[in-house]
Amino acid sequence: MMKFTKQLLSGFIISIIWLIGFSCIAILMNGQKLIQFDQVLISSIQGLESPALTSLMKFFTFIGSFPSVFVICLFTALFLNFVLKHRIELILFVYVVIGTPIINQILKYFFHRARPDFYRLIEIRGYSFPSGHAMNAFAVYGIITFLLWHRIPSHLGRMILILISSGLIIIIGASRIYLGVHYPSDIIGGYFASGFWLSCAIWFFQRYKEKQSQRKRLSD
Repeated sequence: MMKFTKQLLSGFIISIIWLIGFSCIAILMNGQKLIQFDQVLISSIQGLESPALTSLMKFFTFIGSFPSVFVICLFTALFLNFVLKHRIELILFVYVVIGTPIINQILKYFFHRARPDFYRLIEIRGYSFPSGHAMNAFAVYGIITFLLWHRIPSHLGRMILILISSGLIIIIGASRIYLGVHYPSDIIGGYFASGFWLSCAIWFFQRYKEKQSQRKRLSD
């Protein structure tokens, strides 16, 4: 019980850290220092431009787009339901995946930040902050990592899982900067927003499971 209480407290603290991070980005969004940070990072990333890298970045930005995310989520949901028989985990997964784009659109319309207009390799409409690709990547690969973590027995397997999911999240975010459709602060803000949403969802999930466990112990 004490261990579980510490886990809940840790989850709560982590969610607050994500929220503070997002708030800082939102407050400083039009500040000179953040604008300079964006410009320096954009110049560094776009300075690497080459035909091969452009093709690679378009591929990763496609992985973070709705069609790819939908397919990944569909297969994950089927796996959770029919293979692992984990109905509660399936509910958590669907809850996180559906909630992320809804929150993203609410935040976009609240902040009304225009996209970069100085150099684009692809064209896209809509507001810029926070990045939908960054939020979706963080939420989807983050929740998949959480659900698979306890199913992987070896330390090496868990490390590989973390590296793959983290790599995909970072590269998908970087691809949006490279292609000129997002500021770096859009990507970071998206990570913070999605991190807060994901940690809150996991916190409620773990609390629910503990309550179910307590009821079962009382009834036995």
